[in-house]
Amino acid sequence: MEDDIEVLKDLINIFGPSGKEQRVREYIQKVMKKYVDELHVDKFGNLICHQKGKGEKIMLAAHMDEIGLMIKAIRDDGRMKVAMIGGLEPVTLIGQSVSLLGHQCEVICEGVLTTEEIHEDFPPEKIPDIDDLYIDAGVNAKELQKLGIHVGTSAVAKHSAKFLGSKEYLSGKGLDDRIGCYVLIQLAKKTKNLKKNIYYVFTVQEEIGLYGAQTSAGTIDPDWGIAIDVTNTLDAMVPKSYELGKGPCITAMDSDMIASSCLNNNLIAIAKKKNIPFQMKVEEGGTTDATRIRLAKGGIPATTVGVAIRNLHSTISIAHMKDIESCITLLHEFLKDGEKVCV
Repeated sequence: MEDDIEVLKDLINIFGPSGKEQRVREYIQKVMKKYVDELHVDKFGNLICHQKGKGEKIMLAAHMDEIGLMIKAIRDDGRMKVAMIGGLEPVTLIGQSVSLLGHQCEVICEGVLTTEEIHEDFPPEKIPDIDDLYIDAGVNAKELQKLGIHVGTSAVAKHSAKFLGSKEYLSGKGLDDRIGCYVLIQLAKKTKNLKKNIYYVFTVQEEIGLYGAQTSAGTIDPDWGIAIDVTNTLDAMVPKSYELGKGPCITAMDSDMIASSCLNNNLIAIAKKKNIPFQMKVEEGGTTDATRIRLAKGGIPATTVGVAIRNLHSTISIAHMKDIESCITLLHEFLKDGEKVCV
């Protein structure tokens, strides 16, 4: 189990913003090759891992990319204006350390995210937005050019994975969706000898448009699919919706998808039969790879099973280990069950 936790931490710590997922993909390839019959990287960059078997064609997807930043302008003094890769809350970025990444996602140099000085004349009602932020790497524009940093260079905020007060609560950057990637790896290990026709798909560019799921689902043409992702816990709401430590979330609806009731009913039945805790999710904001899976080919039954985390899309997200373990257990029991006839 300790080795498995190190895999999860490794996944979280690897830099891989949308469009630069190669380091994450390389790591997952090394791990997954032990558990699948075939794996390949498609033209778009998705990693498709296939366990051969009989029966229905199953697609399980988790995205490799994380939120990040991209340089959009460089001042003569070297300060770099940034654009967001994915949805970020700019005020949470102020004071963060960042790594600027090269073509192969290697770290070129370090910097800090800061903003113009907030003085006594700064309007108190104004919350700094992304246009107020810049990266300072301590060198001027000419020196940045020599380092290979230019408009279009990607950057990621740094925050290594760590346990908080107990080993039940894990915090770090990139929990969205390295947790999902970890769940797929653990499932592949458990289903290695199941002899089912399962495609474990690690997708790219989810954070900017769910693009990897669209291209891979079109190629695979599964009978049904499930996206494994994270969701923002709403445990600060009254009444509470989904909470840490209360089990994985099964999506009924999000901003772009009404999930397959057939798949959901099967998941719920398995969870109740096996006494696996779960939560139902209805949310009007955000979506997952399942949205694009369900629209591939002539339409594919799809849903999302996720892990609730606090501080979504930040470098200090928090997850509960029991939720991750319950997510793996639920999906494993679901895969061991009979074929799902969903139309």
